[in-house]
Amino acid sequence: MLVSGNYNKAVSRSGCPSWVRWYLSGGFKLKTAPRLSRVPRAEATPAVAEIYDRYMRTRGNVPNMFRTMAHRPEIFETMIAHFEAILQTGTVPLRLKELVIVRTSQLNRCEYCLGSHTRIALRLGWWREQFEKSDPLRGSPRLYRRREGGAAPGRADDARCKPHPREEFEALREYFDEGEIVELMAAIGLFNYFNRINNALQIEPTKPGEGAE
Repeated sequence: MLVSGNYNKAVSRSGCPSWVRWYLSGGFKLKTAPRLSRVPRAEATPAVAEIYDRYMRTRGNVPNMFRTMAHRPEIFETMIAHFEAILQTGTVPLRLKELVIVRTSQLNRCEYCLGSHTRIALRLGWWREQFEKSDPLRGSPRLYRRREGGAAPGRADDARCKPHPREEFEALREYFDEGEIVELMAAIGLFNYFNRINNALQIEPTKPGEGAE
């Protein structure tokens, strides 16, 4: 995908893209047009329009991905239900889920998802330097404590489809129960799906207020 900004300059010595600095400096600007149109509210089904209205109230915009997926309301409605179940239920803190989402989107180089979830993660208390590490889920024992809303030990490259050593998976059990492991894997899996859709369709990051029409 073609984007403005210099990707090479945004790579730290560790080899990890400094996504936050790149994004905040205006790096996330697609040079290519989105491949599909967006469904305006006036043309949406009643159920889809209700979702639009809810997100406009709570987020201040209707994400461009949502308005693109609304071409198939049945798929869009079940996608939203799954998205909200993963983020809004369970016992893993939302703060940790958002860190995992950002890391997944870094690995997949998805500027669309990084454009929104980096800002969400920053609002929830993560710091810019955390995203610039080669593995933001490592490096501080404080991050590994569940009671502090921290991250699991082990590599943060769970977004990649490959087996993980048994010892790394077993380490999760020291900090998370089986239901919480399901929550984390579901967040990673969902954003692999979202990242691939947004990258393939070249969906532009959503601006504040977009989707009100």
